[in-house]
Amino acid sequence: MTEPSKSSHERHTSVEVPGVAAPSSFLRPRATSKPVNQAAPPQRTPSPLDSEQLIALKAIRDFLRKRTTYDVLPLSFRLIVLDTALLVKKSLNILTQNGIVSAPLWDSQTSSFAGLLTTSDYINVIKYYVQNPDALGEIDQFRLSSLRDIEKAINVTPIETVSIHPLRPLYEACKRMVQSRAHRIPIIDDDDETRRPMVISVITQYRILKFVSVNVQETQNLRKPLKDLNMGTYSGLKYAHMDTPVMDVIQMLVKKSISSVPILDYQDGIVINVFEAVDVLPLIKGGSYDDLNLTVGEALLKRSEDFPGIYTCTVEDRLDAIFDTIRRSRVHRFVIIDNNGRLKGVLTLSDILEYVLTEGETD
Repeated sequence: MTEPSKSSHERHTSVEVPGVAAPSSFLRPRATSKPVNQAAPPQRTPSPLDSEQLIALKAIRDFLRKRTTYDVLPLSFRLIVLDTALLVKKSLNILTQNGIVSAPLWDSQTSSFAGLLTTSDYINVIKYYVQNPDALGEIDQFRLSSLRDIEKAINVTPIETVSIHPLRPLYEACKRMVQSRAHRIPIIDDDDETRRPMVISVITQYRILKFVSVNVQETQNLRKPLKDLNMGTYSGLKYAHMDTPVMDVIQMLVKKSISSVPILDYQDGIVINVFEAVDVLPLIKGGSYDDLNLTVGEALLKRSEDFPGIYTCTVEDRLDAIFDTIRRSRVHRFVIIDNNGRLKGVLTLSDILEYVLTEGETD
């Protein structure tokens, strides 16, 4: 697994493109299928590679059960909490100015936690604007407390908001995230004096998986390649090109409930970039929706200069290399490609977390 390189495909776009991750060479033996209408053969003895993988996964789960959600927090951090009375367009400015893509919400009238503001909420506002183009003045006056009303107006199922106490096992936080398909989970405690809930922090899938990769040596024993793991998405993939309208990509994100769309070149079908849900935020900053008429290529040029690039891997890459990349770099997903750079699938942090929690578990 290698860091994303900065070589560019100049004939397609000026956006920088990473190189292909080096494949692994330690492959899992292929299992034989069960004969039809015949007695089942004796159960195959797990290979040393199988046993080593299961032992490593158990070590990770044991680690998650012993650590609390509070343990995963850094020594120092900042937390931005937004009041639900704030205008939606002002909340977006706060997020972009502070380089964050989500924030806990607080209802000052009831002095209670009111959920989590995410990119999905802004995409819902865009969808509402598309359905009601003459309501721009109304949209400008939307407050964060109106987000649930917007979901009802566009017939979108609200995302379940889960939370966790800081002293609960980290394993429990992971299970709640997997079950709700959430990418992050707020840590909520009770104030000692008022006994009212207060937001401590928000932890993400990335922070949890990096915490595991740094502290659990057994991740080095996850030597099976992706081709032998039930992990990732390989069918029904959505993709776009540099001249695809941004609104078309937003529709893909909404309909498939996904957070990114790979961008391919026309000539060879090679992956040259990824349009992420967070790429929408700079386009509507300040309350203007004109930039939604841009193409994908034009929109990606609005990314910040410190954008780390995209991360790729092949089906031959091993899970230990995936964890090593998470340990060294801030990664949100891996685009799975073949040896020619063509799209094969997408591996998300949700896929990795779910695999770690469930593979080999009988319960």
